[in-house]
Amino acid sequence: MPHFISYNGKLLHEDTALVSAGNRGLRYGDGVFETMKLVNSEIILEAFHFERLFGALAMLQFKIPVYFTGDFLKEQIRSLCVKNKLVKAARIRLNIFRKSGGLYDPIDHNPEWVIEAWELHENYFRLNTNGLIVGIYNEAKKSCDPFSNLKSNNFLPYTMAALYARQKKLNDCFLLNTHERICDATIANVFWVHNETIYTPPLTEGCVAGVTRRFLLQTLPDQGYHVREKNLEISDLQQADELFLTNAVSGLRWVKEFQNKYYTNAVGAQIYQLLP
Repeated sequence: MPHFISYNGKLLHEDTALVSAGNRGLRYGDGVFETMKLVNSEIILEAFHFERLFGALAMLQFKIPVYFTGDFLKEQIRSLCVKNKLVKAARIRLNIFRKSGGLYDPIDHNPEWVIEAWELHENYFRLNTNGLIVGIYNEAKKSCDPFSNLKSNNFLPYTMAALYARQKKLNDCFLLNTHERICDATIANVFWVHNETIYTPPLTEGCVAGVTRRFLLQTLPDQGYHVREKNLEISDLQQADELFLTNAVSGLRWVKEFQNKYYTNAVGAQIYQLLP
């Protein structure tokens, strides 16, 4: 069956050539993206996604047309899913980039965009049965500035960490910041449990500002959990009782092993039931 994408509002075959050699997203990674879960035509944590997206576009000095709103993008996403016959659940990737131009002279600052959509299978709606095995990627260090919190098109450290994980037969890898502390994983935020308290690194540590992370920080205290933001040293995970990763599509995945330390998943399994 032909598969379609949406490019600036046009539904095109996925093999259609889209960008010129001067495209700033291609040249400089000049842009951001959102990965979302769509269920029954509704985006899970929609408000968080669009708040993050438009905050990032403002930080990157995009010029936002009046029509370019969350509601507009939602309709673009729904139209694409209808075209691809994705009626129940889909993984959505919205990529926004600036138009062509040199480093100092973009043609304009209006957003261009590509939306892709894929079917989500049943395993995305249940907690992983087998815990993950996770390692450390040491070759790139994330800075601790506000740009590190964006889902930037300049994704190279995460790409290389994912390749390293595959080479080492790991399920994922943690990335370190310039202070040699863990900030996040290749496509997920990090949480750990110790002495009945749930911890996650603060955004000042350079992690991506994940929407599921934000949801849990707001929701868990109301459910009776003790939650804190805390810098994550590698040695902290040797003392942890549980370790899990969160993102918008998988929700929560529990980690079984990190550097010969094994974890349980009792708290993680409870928290999974709270996710939308």
